[in-house]
Amino acid sequence: MCTSHDHPQGEAAQAGAGRRSFLRATALLGAAATAGVALPTAAEAAPRPASRRGPDPESRRFTLAVMPDTQYLFDGPSIDKAPVEASLRYLLEHGRDENIVFLSHLGDLTQNGAKEEFAAIGEAFGILDRRGVGYSVLAGNHDVRSSTDDQRGATPYLDAFGPQRFQGTKTFGGASPDGYNTFHLFRAGGREWMVLALDWRLSAKGYAWAKDVLARHPKTPVVLTTHELVVGDDTLSAYGQQLWDQLIEDHDQIFLTLNGHYWPAGRATRRNAAGNEVHLHLTNYQNRYFGGAAMIRLYRFDLDRGVIDVETVSPWILGRAAKGLNELERQEIELSGDADRFSVEIDFAERFSGFDPVPARPARPASEMLIGGTVAYWRFDSPVSGSVRDLSGRGNDLTVVSVGGGRLGWSADHHPDQPGHGSLEFQGDKSPLKGAYLRTVDGAPLNSATFKDGYTIEAFYRLPADWDARHNAWSGLVSRTGRNGSVGPVTDDPDEPLATLSISDGPGPQWAAHPLNQQRLATNWGDETAREKWWHLAVVNDGRHTTMYVQGCPVARNPHAAAVGIASAGLPWLLGGYEYADRIDQILHGRLGDVRIVERALPVTSFMTH
Repeated sequence: MCTSHDHPQGEAAQAGAGRRSFLRATALLGAAATAGVALPTAAEAAPRPASRRGPDPESRRFTLAVMPDTQYLFDGPSIDKAPVEASLRYLLEHGRDENIVFLSHLGDLTQNGAKEEFAAIGEAFGILDRRGVGYSVLAGNHDVRSSTDDQRGATPYLDAFGPQRFQGTKTFGGASPDGYNTFHLFRAGGREWMVLALDWRLSAKGYAWAKDVLARHPKTPVVLTTHELVVGDDTLSAYGQQLWDQLIEDHDQIFLTLNGHYWPAGRATRRNAAGNEVHLHLTNYQNRYFGGAAMIRLYRFDLDRGVIDVETVSPWILGRAAKGLNELERQEIELSGDADRFSVEIDFAERFSGFDPVPARPARPASEMLIGGTVAYWRFDSPVSGSVRDLSGRGNDLTVVSVGGGRLGWSADHHPDQPGHGSLEFQGDKSPLKGAYLRTVDGAPLNSATFKDGYTIEAFYRLPADWDARHNAWSGLVSRTGRNGSVGPVTDDPDEPLATLSISDGPGPQWAAHPLNQQRLATNWGDETAREKWWHLAVVNDGRHTTMYVQGCPVARNPHAAAVGIASAGLPWLLGGYEYADRIDQILHGRLGDVRIVERALPVTSFMTH
């Protein structure tokens, strides 16, 4: 729901500016790294204002960063920290504008699991430790050089990246007694999320520990990370299948898994015991130039769009661009193939409803909707038989009008933020015209109201899948009868009604009204609105200008000319009907929820959705 007039173009411009500033910054970093000098970035060294520290935990857009196998960069005498440091500095440089909430390493940090190798990569990760950035690591087979499970005991891996390293970090949730499995909690999108980082081979004790962690956080969505699971597109390894069978399949909280070990990158999708999709991703670039150059994947979550956009980049190579890239670097700077740059569509609320359902908003009493200036309020909490009472108490009651034997249906379906929990089902059709609609009674005060000081008209509607412009376009949600030409000379079609909030052939909302100060209809156009989805519309006139809102968001095509009030011929208003030349011409095909008319301009925060 929109609550401001922020422009999306500004956000895109910010993102572009962020990438440009990153290229400039990492160019300097790359030069320093290739010279063998481990210098802090300006961003690390300079103190930042408090407002720029840390990710925004409430933003519904956030990024999970993923770093797969870095083993070839930490292989005995050929250790090179620069690529990893460039990627970690990227997180610091872009932590704010990318809203990066966490980093997960997928194991095989080193080639031989040697103490000096872990000392080097441990020093690199100190970049994040010093800034308190949340991250997880896990042991791959090269890190422990053993086929044994997580009960293997002490190793250089555990010395460098055991639970002691994360103690006191705000995202660290805890570790298994052996130290090889950890869980991490972070807040993003207004809720808690978990990264469950598992050893490359779980023991029976490891499985028991993981199940206990999930049981203690029953409403938390989980990203499971491990070294081995997916081996290729649509294929799990033998151990991956075991992990699926013994842990993932029966735990609906796990919606995404990430692993390395194999290459090339691939994906699988499986349905768990609850019937929900689990996305299983393999990401590993160690077979590519410079051992993968510590490439990172950015999983950009957008809860409003219901999507995770995935991008793969090499900050180290980007940072070297100012020096001139070699042939292989130019190919690796950013991966754009289908396996490396893609989107995953997830209706997060629906996907998580099995373990953390969003409670339905309860119905609100009609009395709460009768704010100052309310002149009509209709809601449909039960089927209609003959008439509908105006709950404002102003006497603007409605009666049912049938055309061609049409009838009004009723449904408990409603917009999630609608005060009343019910809707009327209009079944209009044309050629021949058939259906039923509602009209205000003769003598209703609304019939003669001109709203010269302003008005707000609100309505909830939903169009069915079979809505067809050839039969259903230009039906009215709320309209005022009386010919446009009946109130004086006009410069446009005299047979149009004096006001109509209609559904165009898009289908999209349109408000066309004859203001008191004009000789023609003034029209506001909304964008196309999807079928089989509830929408809230509001038309607001402040005594000078009229603005249409869809879901609380202003539309682009709002006229700038002054528009005062609505001309009246003293005739009824219609719900679900549209007249042309004083004759009913079209009837709504869809559902209509609460409708309210207020004789003043309302702010968005006073709409019925709030």
